[in-house]
Amino acid sequence: MNTATATEPNQWLAEEDERTAFRDYSTPEIERVRQFYRTNHIHQTYDFVLQKKKQWLAFNQRTMTPWAALDYLNTLVDESDPDINLPQISHLLQTAEAIRADGHPDWFVLTGFIHDLGKVLCLFGEPQWSVVGDTFPVGCRHSDKIVFPEFFALNPDHSNPQYDTPCGVYTAGCGLGNIHMSWGHDEYLYHLLKDCLPEPALYMIRYHSFYAWHREGQYTQLTDATDRANLHWVQKFNPYDLYSKNPNPPVLSELKPYYEDLMAKYLPAELQL
Repeated sequence: MNTATATEPNQWLAEEDERTAFRDYSTPEIERVRQFYRTNHIHQTYDFVLQKKKQWLAFNQRTMTPWAALDYLNTLVDESDPDINLPQISHLLQTAEAIRADGHPDWFVLTGFIHDLGKVLCLFGEPQWSVVGDTFPVGCRHSDKIVFPEFFALNPDHSNPQYDTPCGVYTAGCGLGNIHMSWGHDEYLYHLLKDCLPEPALYMIRYHSFYAWHREGQYTQLTDATDRANLHWVQKFNPYDLYSKNPNPPVLSELKPYYEDLMAKYLPAELQL
């Protein structure tokens, strides 16, 4: 395990005074992100999510090795990301190396390296607005702490009284595992790997884009004791995911053997996607 301590600077993480520049949705050049969320918020309805789960959680598209799926991400730039325009594999490597530099367990490092692997859905024809971006519960009232909340006025569920309450179709304290989140790579990858990784890793994967919960403290009426116990893991993961973004990523060819061995330790040789 890496012996870095909390007092040593992590070369892959932004300094505290630089972090306010991340997730800044107010600059004029972020219009592409604004339009992304407009489409996302209009179409991510309760019925849409149920349909997507039925379609994609059958895992009947194709068989790929984990590395082949990661190679695909070299062709993908996340339209929802206001911070950087790098292929996804670069972001994953930055995240994982920042985690490794702080001496965390290898399963935590692996989680950083594969947490966006579910974006392989774009390979199968899914538009980015139903794959990437911040996630939120469907089937209950939309929080005004979700990015660009004004666009929910255009969502058909927004004016449906069945969904326009804090709990909507759910019961208080039912647990996040019993609600439906907006469809995307997080939920897809969670189901794909739920038998492979420790519970904290699965929470990081499933809810790392759920900023309204882990950053803004929203939707606590739906959480249970297991969610509350794992919230700190999602929050621990977030700085590595967000603040490791920079235009100078690690060199993949130099690190590939380490990550090949790490994936072989925890993941099946082939993924049924």
